[in-house]
Amino acid sequence: MRIGKTDQPLTAISTSDADSITVRGLDLCGEIIGRMDFTRYFWLLVTGTHADENQHFFADAVLTAIAEHGLVPSVVAARMTYAAAPEAFQGAVAAGLSGCGTVVLGSAEVAGQFLAELVAAAGDGDPAPVAAARLAKHRMEKRAVPGFGHPLHADGDPRARRLLELADERGVAGRHIAMLRAVKAALPHTHGRDLPINVNGAIPAVMLDIGFPLAALKGISLLARTASLIAHLREEAERPIGFILADEAAKSITYDGG
Repeated sequence: MRIGKTDQPLTAISTSDADSITVRGLDLCGEIIGRMDFTRYFWLLVTGTHADENQHFFADAVLTAIAEHGLVPSVVAARMTYAAAPEAFQGAVAAGLSGCGTVVLGSAEVAGQFLAELVAAAGDGDPAPVAAARLAKHRMEKRAVPGFGHPLHADGDPRARRLLELADERGVAGRHIAMLRAVKAALPHTHGRDLPINVNGAIPAVMLDIGFPLAALKGISLLARTASLIAHLREEAERPIGFILADEAAKSITYDGG
């Protein structure tokens, strides 16, 4: 039984033969290795184009911004998995990445979709009324506003602030950043309180403004957090806390099942 279309057996990313490996039209050994850093290579792999200076700068900046944030759920899951199965390093990394979703780590994708829809609705017009109307709808439906609020950084996410400062400094702030700021400005009127822009609001605004594809936004968080998980698992092998985390979780929860 066939599932889905089967009439386009094509890929434009990579091919290889006995003597060479070609990636996005370039010879891997002759034109990429030793000539292109990983951030530029990531951009080339995902988009099929060469990153300009701002694209390279901000891809590097957002990967750095989202990679590490302490003992967050993805890290705890990875370290506890590794403690239980030290032979499965890759499984522990996968355990950490599997929680990349709409609430934690993967929420840049949700915020990106939110901003892209608002930008499309506003067109070349003023983003403010579009932002206010959407927020009013979210308020009525009791839905969270993607890209805003943080349980720790209540006074403002320093990562978001820095990314937006850099976007202004380098002159790349466009319609998505303008819409992000319009949403923030409208929040006190629609929700009765201000909310800080979090890093997962700033990342899609910046990346979409420099031309990164919406469909690949979650890949930013996945790639960056993989680096962090590798660091935590190396530390777990030398200074294990996985079982401590599990024990503390057991102590913190009260059984009420009768």
